[in-house]
Amino acid sequence: MKWYADRPVRLTRQLIADLLAVGWVALWIWVATTAHDWVLGLRAPGDGLVNAGGDIRDVFTNAASKARGVPLVGDDLSGALGNGTKAGETLIGVGNTQIGVVQDTAFWLAVALIVIPVLFLLITWFPLRLRYARKAGNTVKLRDKPDLLALRALTSLSPRELAKFPTDPAVGWRTGDTDVIEELAGRQLAAMGVRA
Repeated sequence: MKWYADRPVRLTRQLIADLLAVGWVALWIWVATTAHDWVLGLRAPGDGLVNAGGDIRDVFTNAASKARGVPLVGDDLSGALGNGTKAGETLIGVGNTQIGVVQDTAFWLAVALIVIPVLFLLITWFPLRLRYARKAGNTVKLRDKPDLLALRALTSLSPRELAKFPTDPAVGWRTGDTDVIEELAGRQLAAMGVRA
């Protein structure tokens, strides 16, 4: 396979197309990371819930342990304050759930923002490049066989290109006219961007 043409004009177009493809991927990676960071900024309320829940839990835990020392009602008071500890744990759980949802959303959004454009590129640009590489590679293998290159030119060149010949190129190829065969082979090589 031959990925790039030998002729400068076609080589330049291929290089520009490949650089645009790389730029396309880089752009979407940048968009994805920016969106990921922005969505992660939405986890601040969850962090606040976790911090508030931890503070509430600690306050009620300390209060419950000190309440145990109160005569007669210490155990009942400690049990009642223990419910505040559970409320703090609930807030921590809710905050962690919200943080998890935001992190999952940020991750999958970033994945989608990268995968979809890259798949689009692989479906549109890559088959064209692969087709060219195969055709150019096969053409290079036929450089020393002008008859086969001429035949390929007869089947692949446009009718407008073939009409530019002073005589019918198919007749010239069938009769073995070396000038026509060389011209057809040269045009096939030129069409693929390959040097003679």
